[in-house]
Amino acid sequence: MATDNVRIGRALLSVSDKTGLLDLAHALKPFGVDFLSTGGTASALNAAGFAVVDVAQITGFPEMMDGRVKTLHPRVHGGLLAIRSEPAHQAAMIANDITPIDLVVVNLYPFEAAVKRDARFEERVENIDIDDVVVIVDVDDYPALVDELQRGQGATSLAFRRRMAQKAFARTAAYDAAISNWLGYEIHEPAPKWRAFGGVLHPSFGALRYGENPHQRAALYLSAEARPGVATARQIQGKELSYNNINDTDAAYELVAEFDPSESAAVAIIKHANPCGVAVGQSLLEAYEKALSSDPVSAFGGVVALNRKLDGASARKIVEIFTEVIIAPEADDDALAIIAAKKNLRLLLAGSLPDPRAATLTVRSVAGGLLVQDRDNGVLEEGTLKVVTKRAPTSREMADLKFAWAVAKHVKSNAIVHARDGATVGVGAGQMSRVDSARIAARKAEEAAEMAGLPEPLTRGSVVASDAFFPFADGLIATIEAGATAVIQPGGSVRDAEVVAVADEADVAMVFAGMRHFRH
Repeated sequence: MATDNVRIGRALLSVSDKTGLLDLAHALKPFGVDFLSTGGTASALNAAGFAVVDVAQITGFPEMMDGRVKTLHPRVHGGLLAIRSEPAHQAAMIANDITPIDLVVVNLYPFEAAVKRDARFEERVENIDIDDVVVIVDVDDYPALVDELQRGQGATSLAFRRRMAQKAFARTAAYDAAISNWLGYEIHEPAPKWRAFGGVLHPSFGALRYGENPHQRAALYLSAEARPGVATARQIQGKELSYNNINDTDAAYELVAEFDPSESAAVAIIKHANPCGVAVGQSLLEAYEKALSSDPVSAFGGVVALNRKLDGASARKIVEIFTEVIIAPEADDDALAIIAAKKNLRLLLAGSLPDPRAATLTVRSVAGGLLVQDRDNGVLEEGTLKVVTKRAPTSREMADLKFAWAVAKHVKSNAIVHARDGATVGVGAGQMSRVDSARIAARKAEEAAEMAGLPEPLTRGSVVASDAFFPFADGLIATIEAGATAVIQPGGSVRDAEVVAVADEADVAMVFAGMRHFRH
């Protein structure tokens, strides 16, 4: 058990950047802190009149090899790693003449600065301190090491050592990032948040043929997250996954995971990271047929995600049209046999569903930096919905409103989702204005009705989810004209009263979710 209050009795100071060093030393001295230091840091402190114990006096070895070897000794590491409250550790410290070190002040060599000023390769390596040692951090590299030794008759090449060193630094970066994130969540620290990828290519997908377009290079790397999905799934069959396949499959599986498989079967059909059809049902077959009818044209060449074990009846229906990828937790033998007849169809089995409530990170690159945020894990809680119109939604409308809201969370903004009887019947996505998304959703529904030979679009009597508030009433009016009878939106616009008045005039029920789901 860690001790709550630890008095700083001895500090190890060893820094390459001496900025603020003397000010810190002056601040520590009134607390009776003894200084243990090395090389240039010790010289700077001595020159300023501070009493310093050189690490060499503790270890019994002089600093050597251009400063590479100075603190690597049990009398230093024992003072750092010992658990103060553990009797066995205390006994070991006494027996081996080890004194506790309570504060470590270090900073790393200025490697980034060396790269920025375009220093020679050898100078950059000087800021790393590694080139002659082979470091193996991945058990999968054992065979590569053996092959290297056999080729070199017991020797390793510089190229091999540098390749393994790259993997070692990537692994420590991922390891440190995982610890930093865990501690951050434990102490409720909102930032900074880090993600590193360990330098490990996905064992099956790995280096991709190209990125979004053929002139772009791409690869899939593994992170430390154990989140079920495309990166953790087993590819049972089919062609090599492309960058766009992986992106779309991730979007599809995250969406379908919003629906508890113990309550209903759910299917999501995705195209270009947007849902063209989503539905729930008593069976996967029912859910798929409902999802497909939402937009059968866009579904061609899409990705299908399911929240339950893929069965034969569902598989038989899915393969009737060209599908790029199917992802599900598992698949039964009948389904596997049916899918096997479609050699190019990619089938991924993820084992389980990701938790839509889990706190994880999303990362997006921008010029000169990274945008890092919490994953949108917001879900509707009982009692959070606020009815703001004269008429409250019926129980059927409320069920569809909750369904539509879960789908809208996964639609590119501006998002408008019409739903009816547990299925999308019109989706408008990724438009610059909300009214345009509303008009597109209505047009999609009209086209689907024409293809199915229906007398009118299924938006007649549907409900609508809007991922953000209506800045003007025109977007709401477009949904009402399409036949919506109830609406869910976050609320919070300066024109909320105007929008609610329009809903009341049309006898449309409206609820505020108090939560926005922008997805750019």
